[in-house]
Formats: sequence, C-alpha cells, structure tokens
Amino acid sequence: MPYLLKSEPDKYSYDDLQRDGETIWDGIKNPQALMTLRNMKKGEKCIIYHSNVGKEAVGTATVLSVDATDPKNPAVRLKVGKRLKTPKPLAAIREAGVFQGSIMFRQFRLSVVPLSDEQYDWLIA
Repeated sequence: MPYLLKSEPDKYSYDDLQRDGETIWDGIKNPQALMTLRNMKKGEKCIIYHSNVGKEAVGTATVLSVDATDPKNPAVRLKVGKRLKTPKPLAAIREAGVFQGSIMFRQFRLSVVPLSDEQYDWLIA
C-alpha cells in the first residue's frame, strides 16, 4: 500500500531527504497516524507532501524498515526516491477524481495518509 507523508518543509523538506539519502520518519503524535506508521511494510512506496509551506506533493520515497517496538513512537526508515517532475498542488489533488472521498480531505490534520494505487499513480504521473 502506498502512503502520503506530510512534512513541513521549513522543518524537514524533500531537499533535506535528498541530501540525507534516508531518514527516520518519526515524531508523529496522532494515534491514527501512528497506527498507519506501525502497519507500514518494507518496500512500500510513499509520496512526500509539503504541508503549510508550498502545499504540494513533491517527491517519492520507499520504506526501508519499520521498528514498532515502541508503539507510541514507531521509527520508519525511508529511502529517498525521485523528485516529481511536476509537483502536485493541493488544489489539483482536491479536484482529481481519484481523491474524491479521500481521508486526506476528511481528516486534514493526519500527517500519514494511506493511498490507493490509483492515487499514487496519479500523483507521480
């Protein structure tokens, strides 16, 4: 299952992930988002979305590992993928038919959102 991971670019941007090559995706507090992180599997694909500043999907990443020994702070190790050729702004995502009824727009504050394969494909197209 693919995921959309929200990041505030003034704290940790996709450029930072590209520079680092990989990172631990942690520090999430929302119980639903924590559950989603704990359920991630090695090899799953992710989209990195800049929230607050930019408000657009900007690049891809892959889950390298998940350490859920501390259920309140699961550590998901991500490897950088590729920057999207065309970032997808929030307005375009909202208007796309594949996102109708998406949890992304029902629960705005979730920092980790499961995606369908169709939604992932639309974002990277």
